[in-house]
Amino acid sequence: MSLASKVIGCQLSVFGLGALLRTGNERGEQYPRAMLLDEKAAVQMRDVVRQIFRDALAQSSVTAAFEQHVEYESGVLRICDDLYHLDAYSRVLAVAIGKAAHTMAEALVQQLGARVAGFIASSVNPPERLAQFVYFHGGHPLPNEDSVRAATAIQSVLETLDENSLVIFLMSGGGSATLEHPIFGQISLDDLIATYQALVHSGAPIAEINAIRKHLSAVKGGRLAQAAYPAQQVSIMVSDVPEGQLDALASGPTMPDSSTVNQCYDIVQRYNLLPKLPASVRVVFEQKLLQETPKAGDAAFVRARWWPILSSGITAKSAAAAAATQGFAVEIDNTCDDWDHARAAEHLLGRLRKLRQGASKVCLISAGEVTVKVEDTGGVGGRNQHFALYCAEKISGENVTVLSAGTDGIDGNSSAAGGVVDGTTVERAGRETVREALRTFNSSALFERLGDAVVTGPTGNNLRDLRVLLAY
Repeated sequence: MSLASKVIGCQLSVFGLGALLRTGNERGEQYPRAMLLDEKAAVQMRDVVRQIFRDALAQSSVTAAFEQHVEYESGVLRICDDLYHLDAYSRVLAVAIGKAAHTMAEALVQQLGARVAGFIASSVNPPERLAQFVYFHGGHPLPNEDSVRAATAIQSVLETLDENSLVIFLMSGGGSATLEHPIFGQISLDDLIATYQALVHSGAPIAEINAIRKHLSAVKGGRLAQAAYPAQQVSIMVSDVPEGQLDALASGPTMPDSSTVNQCYDIVQRYNLLPKLPASVRVVFEQKLLQETPKAGDAAFVRARWWPILSSGITAKSAAAAAATQGFAVEIDNTCDDWDHARAAEHLLGRLRKLRQGASKVCLISAGEVTVKVEDTGGVGGRNQHFALYCAEKISGENVTVLSAGTDGIDGNSSAAGGVVDGTTVERAGRETVREALRTFNSSALFERLGDAVVTGPTGNNLRDLRVLLAY
């Protein structure tokens, strides 16, 4: 049994030990005496938590996943449990979409070589381009002109395929913005951008945001699969969406859509989005013009298969294994996935303090995303830095360290993946500075000044966010 398997999926018995002696802090809360701040240990733990994050990224790489799940030998391509005899197809086309698009295409080419060619639509610029692929540099988190060009070109080629063709879709997070074409002709690119902006800042979870995107799009919500029919289709998926919601990945262009037009109307009403939408989109909702997306049972999916090979769950297990090697008792808690950032912080910190009562060093791992409702346009930063900074006030003066970062290496509109805070952050930054950064959603500059930004650059992967909380 692997180390990760030993530490994951159960409540460790060490946490059942009696509570240590406690003392109160200025907020009247009760913590073990050993959690009072040790500044020397805090410096060390900032390095430790970064190493745990780096190890998790390395152990959940696209390359490693392809080596395990994709294999080509003697003319037969194995994708997980499926076998494809490539000589039986007159054409083999690959369509890679999202932040991991190039990395996934590169891993596929390492197996198939010149047998495959196609398209790559990504917001990430690769160090070198694959000769047999046409590249589109789409936007993220907002679409751009190349996003529309990519959708138009890919859809046009897919419509030329016949039953003797095989199309391999390489799907990853970030694909919603990098591949887009409105299904309503009156919606301009500027209107599309404004709509995405309103959705991203709404505070809605990703599945609800993508439900709206699907029904406004000519390529999302299974509509690329419709374009490719009657070709044989297989989707290899690097997931950045909650477990069990794969049709939300890149807004599900190759899968049956589980969301409905009525749900879209409800989402717009619940988040008061209508006044924030441009006129061309607003009229679609006011007059209820949305068209239903293809569902399970549609002919487009008769010859389609879907295989997730990486997810945030794998990243969490990798992080847990890395923390265990550092001597921490580890638990994974993903229950706050898609919660508001403040509620998630209170839950995770509360759980961490409870665990700390039974062991000298504990680590709580949480994968998935939290939501942040941004007022107006906000400053420079992202949900990870905002979450971490929110935690900073809650742990001031304690032996607690919190890292929150995106596995894609990008947090919102900043150049960082996320940030690290601990019991010294508020003192080092100044309490009013922290509060102002939170109020204005402008956390990035503060993390850079403190040297506590997590900077990886684009990773070529996208497995949602990872939060690592240490108490020692």
